[in-house]
Amino acid sequence: MLALPAGAAIWFLPVTLPALLWAAWSDLRAMRIPNGCVVTLVLVYAAVGPLVLPLADWGWGWVQLVVVLVVGFALNMAGALGAGDAKLGAAMAAFIAPPDIAFFLLFLALVMLAALLTHRTVRAVPILRGLAPDWVSWQRRDFPLGFALGPALALYFAITVLQGMR
Repeated sequence: MLALPAGAAIWFLPVTLPALLWAAWSDLRAMRIPNGCVVTLVLVYAAVGPLVLPLADWGWGWVQLVVVLVVGFALNMAGALGAGDAKLGAAMAAFIAPPDIAFFLLFLALVMLAALLTHRTVRAVPILRGLAPDWVSWQRRDFPLGFALGPALALYFAITVLQGMR
C-alpha cells in the first residue's frame, strides 16, 4: 500500500503530466531537459502540495528535493548524470511520499530498464527510427534519462490513484 494520499495523486497527475511528457520528449529529441519542465514541477509542488498533503509531509518533500539535488549535482560533476536529469530528479523527489521511497526507486529501475529497451529497439528498427529521424538520442551512446524519469513519476501517481479506488 503506497503512502501518498490518493487525493493528492489525483491532483498531481494532471497538472504535472504535461511537464513530465515534455521532459521525456525533449530528452529524446534533443538530449536536453528544459529548465521550464523542472520549474513547472517545483511550482506545482509549491502551489498544490500544501493544499493536498499534510504540511509535515509537504515540508519533507522540500528536504527530499534538496538532498536529491545535491546528490544529482555530485553525480553530474562525476560525469555519471546529466544536469537536466539531476534537476528533474530533484523536482520529482519532492512528490514521493517518504514511506514510498524504496518502492519508487525499485519502480524507477524497472521503468528505466523498459525505457532503455524500448529506446534501443526503436533505434535499431529503421522504419520506426524514421518516424523521428532528427532525434539526437538516436546518435548518442548515452541514454535520454528523461524518457524514464517523467513516465515513472506519472505512473507512480496513476498507481496511487488506482490503489485509492480499491
